[in-house]
Amino acid sequence: MENITFDLSDLHKHGPAFYDYLALRKRFFVDTLGWDIPHNDLVEMDQYDNPLAHYSVVLQDGRVIGGARAMPTTSSWGAYTYMLRDAVAGKLADIPDAVMPAQIATPKVWECTRLVIADSVRSQAARSRCLRLIVDGLVTIARARGGDRLMSLSPVSLMRALRQLGYSASRLGEPYFNPGDGRRYAVLSMPAERAPAAALAH
Repeated sequence: MENITFDLSDLHKHGPAFYDYLALRKRFFVDTLGWDIPHNDLVEMDQYDNPLAHYSVVLQDGRVIGGARAMPTTSSWGAYTYMLRDAVAGKLADIPDAVMPAQIATPKVWECTRLVIADSVRSQAARSRCLRLIVDGLVTIARARGGDRLMSLSPVSLMRALRQLGYSASRLGEPYFNPGDGRRYAVLSMPAERAPAAALAH
């Protein structure tokens, strides 16, 4: 497995990786979870896939097997900022506006969204390695641009997986239940730091 990071200005350097990541998102978030989000028959792409977004994608034998999106919490593109801030402002019907205590807007904090790992990554060890590569890529993206913290709206179970990999993840605000896909979500937050080598070895 290998990690690549890019934004819209240099995605062409990585062949079809960006498009394949959008296709992986469609298969998981639309086909599997049934989310009502913008898509066609092949890919899922929303208003936050704009020039302010950055991507951390994992490849195996040249094929996209996982990835996530990140953007600073100072982002503003047209009528939208970033997902969680727009949710708190009541702009997103499927996310409760009380999902986090207050809006955050600082270059120090980056929001991560659309985390996905392919179903073809079957073993727990392989999925953990893929997750580590994705998150380390997100850390690299944020730190290179002055960020020192990551946050995301994620399944509550992700906090345990991140902690097992050595990341200091914690919950920000109360979790909520999404009746559409039957999962519990919460805003998670962690320092933008790579997992300790000892934790990775374990």
